[in-house]
Amino acid sequence: MNPVSIVSVSASAWVNQMATTIFLTPNSILRNSFDCGHALQFLCSNHKFRSRQIFLRKCYGSRGGFSLNRGFLLFCQSKTEEMQIRRYSPFLESVLLDANDASVSDEWRAVPDIWRSSAEKYGDRVALVDPYHDPPSNLTYKELEQEILDFSEGLRVVGVKPEEKIALFADNSCRWLVADQGIMATGAINVARGSRSSVEELSQIYNHSDSVALAVDSPELLNRFSEEFYSKPIKFIVLLWGEKSSLVSEGKVPIFNYKEILDLGRDSRKIMLDSDDKQQYCLHEPIKPDDVAALVYTSGTSGNPKGVILTHRNLMHQIKNLSDIVPAVGGDKFLSMLPPWHCYERACEYFAFTCGIEQFYTNVRKLKDDLRQYQPNYVISVPLVYETLYSGIQKQISSSSTVLKFVALTFIRISLAYMEFKRIYEGTCLTRNQKQPPYLVSISDWLWARVIAALLWPLHVLGKILVYRNIHSALGISKAGISGGGCLPSHVDKFFEAIDVKLLNGYGLTETSPVVAARRPNCNVVGSVGHPIRHIEFKVVDSETSEVLPPGLSGILKVRGPPVMKGYYKNPGATKHVLDDDGWLNTGDIGWIAPHHSTGRSRRCGGVVVLEGRAKDTIVLSTGENIEPAELEEAALRSSLIQQIVVIGQDQRRLGAIIVPNKEEALIAAKKLSLVDIDASDLSNDRMTNLLYEELRKWTSGRSFQIGPILIADEPFTIDSGLMTPTMKIRRDRIVAQYKDQIDNLFK
Repeated sequence: MNPVSIVSVSASAWVNQMATTIFLTPNSILRNSFDCGHALQFLCSNHKFRSRQIFLRKCYGSRGGFSLNRGFLLFCQSKTEEMQIRRYSPFLESVLLDANDASVSDEWRAVPDIWRSSAEKYGDRVALVDPYHDPPSNLTYKELEQEILDFSEGLRVVGVKPEEKIALFADNSCRWLVADQGIMATGAINVARGSRSSVEELSQIYNHSDSVALAVDSPELLNRFSEEFYSKPIKFIVLLWGEKSSLVSEGKVPIFNYKEILDLGRDSRKIMLDSDDKQQYCLHEPIKPDDVAALVYTSGTSGNPKGVILTHRNLMHQIKNLSDIVPAVGGDKFLSMLPPWHCYERACEYFAFTCGIEQFYTNVRKLKDDLRQYQPNYVISVPLVYETLYSGIQKQISSSSTVLKFVALTFIRISLAYMEFKRIYEGTCLTRNQKQPPYLVSISDWLWARVIAALLWPLHVLGKILVYRNIHSALGISKAGISGGGCLPSHVDKFFEAIDVKLLNGYGLTETSPVVAARRPNCNVVGSVGHPIRHIEFKVVDSETSEVLPPGLSGILKVRGPPVMKGYYKNPGATKHVLDDDGWLNTGDIGWIAPHHSTGRSRRCGGVVVLEGRAKDTIVLSTGENIEPAELEEAALRSSLIQQIVVIGQDQRRLGAIIVPNKEEALIAAKKLSLVDIDASDLSNDRMTNLLYEELRKWTSGRSFQIGPILIADEPFTIDSGLMTPTMKIRRDRIVAQYKDQIDNLFK
């Protein structure tokens, strides 16, 4: 069928029809239901038609996209038929409603509502600076709101419907934010992942989520998985950065660049806003707080994927309550570098923009320079970033002259001691002891700590002037660094405290949107993850009996409150396993809650949450990445040289492993490789280690994560030793506890 340029329609052809449809070719693009009505409003009125001509422009097909002169797919229907639903973010697009409509409110009911409030409050203030993409971007709050509105309307033009899933495979940038919010503002559900994921993982997420379209970071990323994805059912693809001319393969899927989507949306919105009756041609339906906003996948490619269902209400809880942790004000500078599909970065960004902050995008390579250049007030990141900054400072001190090195280390030791005594008299020392000290003991303890701290204070101040000031000028972070997504090492935590850089450690899961506890600027209890945030309940239960444990005792942490997920997508079994009928989520983490004391050195610690580790197998690296070890272990056990293996690495930069080798097979392999004499009866530890490294590389090379350092266990894990269950399952937690000292040395 050839594209139609002009269609003449006479009234007599329609008089006896209840509904009339005018179709263009399959290559035509649906503009939207409003445009359809606008184009035909002079033709249709209660089935009475006047002779007119409808002029439809030709639709072109370069790489599946179209120019702005493309034609409309028109659908004229009688008023007795159901109108198309146009779902919208209530406050963001309240201009669509009659001012007298009772549903018009300035209350946020969906995440995208925040952009209108921010645009009204902060207007021409710069919202974000993205210097490392082409083209570099600098958007004010007004411009950001308009871009989100245009992008969302552009998605409606190309066919996005409410509740459809749109995959968003891209890295951190201003356009990621616009795409994320544009998708949500249509009432669709975004399914986000980063470009570092394997093709297999992205494919599995796309399939499992039932996504129907794709927004992708760049032509380079699309080229990497185009062969896999072009065969999938995809309505369209949007390139956030780059041009379609850089694609190596066209495929049969319509492809639009970022600007085309914006232009389509801008034109469509103009027609709509110019209309006298904005609700005449489609049914406007506001997004509700309990509507699904996003699916966030947590388990990678191993096993059945778990897509966490987060609603607008879940995320709105974070936006409304994170100010207790980060008291940001208009004009504060934030540095953003985490992957935004990570729920931690995502929720913090939403919140920060409601405060009128200025966000600068950076990356690992540019972090050091950007900290110095932009001097951010806040950095929201994972423990690894603070570990890296700590290592860089230590390296710089070590490379200094002998005198400067001695001076710097001496002042740091003094400041560490000063902070220890300061915690005592401020009452922020952690304790498990439920019995509080006698009043007189508390008073003497307070006086002693106060006196010692007073003696050390002048030296601490001198250290700030002579040493720490230079560190501050290189770091920025003048108000606080927020750490989440993993455990903050104690030595890093205390070091930054000593040099007067405030680190606020928090805790959460993707399943909790994510933040459920965090240290506060005015109650920064080192060693903890702070108090629960507003409207959140914690309890600690025994792992075997589920009995609720008193403060100070370790058990499984459970949490309940508004940010807890709706469930796992298409996985009711997994949902039931972690979420009970009363709304309590089993976090899978081991921890305890500090007891309440009214006096003594722990008087301000009551109710803070302390983490000890994970009860479930998932390993969380200090980068915030979640890894299921079973996939790597299964692959490694295919080697005849490996008898048993436990992958480790919780809160470390990389993975490691404890391996029980098959000594006989290893000796045979060594002899074949001429690593030992033919009459050798044993292998040295070094040669055994080298052999096992080669085996791991051989059998796990195709996996997303690789195993680094290994620890060789002399004795196998058995039931008798308590390291295996009666059903021959490895007790991972007991093995890690037994080898704790060796593991600590392994990762040094």
